[in-house]
Amino acid sequence: ETIERVVAAAKQHGAELGDADTRFMLATGPAGVMAATNEAVSAAQQPMMWYVYAAVILLCLLSFRSVRATAAVIIPLYVVSVLATALMTKLQIGLTVSTLPVIALGVGIGVDYGIYILSTMSQQLRDGMPLRQAYFEALKERGSAVLFTGITLAIGVSTWVFSALKFQVDMGILLTFMFIVNMLGAIVVLPALAAFFWRKNN
Repeated sequence: ETIERVVAAAKQHGAELGDADTRFMLATGPAGVMAATNEAVSAAQQPMMWYVYAAVILLCLLSFRSVRATAAVIIPLYVVSVLATALMTKLQIGLTVSTLPVIALGVGIGVDYGIYILSTMSQQLRDGMPLRQAYFEALKERGSAVLFTGITLAIGVSTWVFSALKFQVDMGILLTFMFIVNMLGAIVVLPALAAFFWRKNN
């Protein structure tokens, strides 16, 4: 916020003092470099997320060969990404070169949970099993793996909150949140979406 105010004031004064023959450019130094970095990170945020989701959607389509199955996996992921961004705002975690890849990391790891559950469910549905029973079979076969993986990852990064480095504390909270909520999304939200998309199998 401080850097943004400084840059805005510098640009305003440059515009006021400049003329047709003179144009003031922002200087370098720590403030100039930080301002340029912040602008580059802000510009890269949305394209990076679109690239990540495009890759995940493409791979899910190739794997499941179903738009409904892909939607059932992607929607919980997107909701968790939005919630993670809201958490960053709430905790005043700035968007930097270091924090930018974290949301993408959460998407990349979180999609595994949904694939574990849905791969078993979709196979059972193709075999003619009712949706409710297919969900219970998926939980019996993959549910413990999803819970174990999510909880293990969350416990591992949650220890960062005891670090003396603020960045590590913030990332510990953010990653713990993403791992746990992605896990719950795969176990709770994904089956609810499946019940909507495969209503005929109920």
